[in-house]
Amino acid sequence: MTTQATLEKESLKGAASNYLSRIKSGDIGSLPAVLGLVALIAVFGFMSEYFLTNRNFANLLTQAAPVMVIAMGLVFVLLLGEIDLSAGYASGVCGAVLVLLVTDHGWSWYTALGMSIVVGAALGTFIGILVSRLGIPSFVVTLAAFLAFQGILLLLAGEGGTIQIADETILAVENSNMTPMQGWILWAVASALYVLSGLRRINSRRKAGLVVELTQLWAMKTVALLIITGVAVFQLNQERGLSETNSTKGVPYVTPLILIILIAGTFLLSKTAFGRHIYAVGGNAEAARRAGINVKRVRTIAFVLCSSLAAVAGMLFASRMNSISPSTGGSSTLLYAVGAAVIGGVSLFGGKGRMRDAILGGLVVAVIDNGMGLLGYGAGIQFLVTGAVLLVSAGVDAISRRGALTN
Repeated sequence: MTTQATLEKESLKGAASNYLSRIKSGDIGSLPAVLGLVALIAVFGFMSEYFLTNRNFANLLTQAAPVMVIAMGLVFVLLLGEIDLSAGYASGVCGAVLVLLVTDHGWSWYTALGMSIVVGAALGTFIGILVSRLGIPSFVVTLAAFLAFQGILLLLAGEGGTIQIADETILAVENSNMTPMQGWILWAVASALYVLSGLRRINSRRKAGLVVELTQLWAMKTVALLIITGVAVFQLNQERGLSETNSTKGVPYVTPLILIILIAGTFLLSKTAFGRHIYAVGGNAEAARRAGINVKRVRTIAFVLCSSLAAVAGMLFASRMNSISPSTGGSSTLLYAVGAAVIGGVSLFGGKGRMRDAILGGLVVAVIDNGMGLLGYGAGIQFLVTGAVLLVSAGVDAISRRGALTN
């Protein structure tokens, strides 16, 4: 009897036992982030009557979106065991380029957005070359870039100044919503693609004679996810305007954008040779080099992708704030983005993590920020709690890695 046939006859009890064994061996994945998110929602929902309202739910999504996008870019760099401290201000510089091209030079929003992404890719190429070709530690290079990009942003916006944007399309991304029908169509299409990709993965692994997940367990997890997302769409489609003349309902436009980046990044990491090379280099760079992988090129491309997604986040900042200021992408933005990736389950030691981890971690960070703000706690307490959660996540990562090495 093959291993595949054995697993197909395995009971849910056996699958649960195998999962517990994986946790004991250090393979805990996103479990801490999921449990933490559920606990935080329960606590803040109990303590604040406004936290679980439809209006606040929509606000959470738009509030977390820029940090999520930067965190998804950082996943590529963190998987290599590297760090990019400049991603926050890179988003500010690229956002400033976008706004200046639209406002001062009359460019259309799409050509200006394309140019800002090109600028982001150029910044990432510069950083990637210094790290991969010259061998300068990424911490040093990106710390220098952090200061340099802050200076560029000050020159573009002017000290204390802001660059306003009035383009309706850019502003709609963070401030407008899909119609209820469009929201349900998005949910139906995304659900169908998720189910079909899952079935295709199971069938292809079965044909290749590889270990497959218990089909019954996969079906239960898929149904649970579809129910949760369906309830979310239903709640967002409810009226949350303050008056009859100011009707507001529907899924925010930024949601499908996050979904597209998530699908594209997941495909890149799991279905392409480049994705496999990233995990190989992050796991053991020397072994990857001996296997014929161009380690320098992989490192450079990872930094390019990180800064390019930071440029998209710059557009989201411009949309949410209607402007770009010298502080855009600064302050706690980078710390929240790195924290989101690590809290979600991406290892700081490289070689372990997925794009969806950045989404989960971003939600955890946004819930802490939003919930504590509603309860009236100051920024000091919010930073303290977020730092503690990040420290716990990094500690769990280090302990699980040590457990995996021991086993």
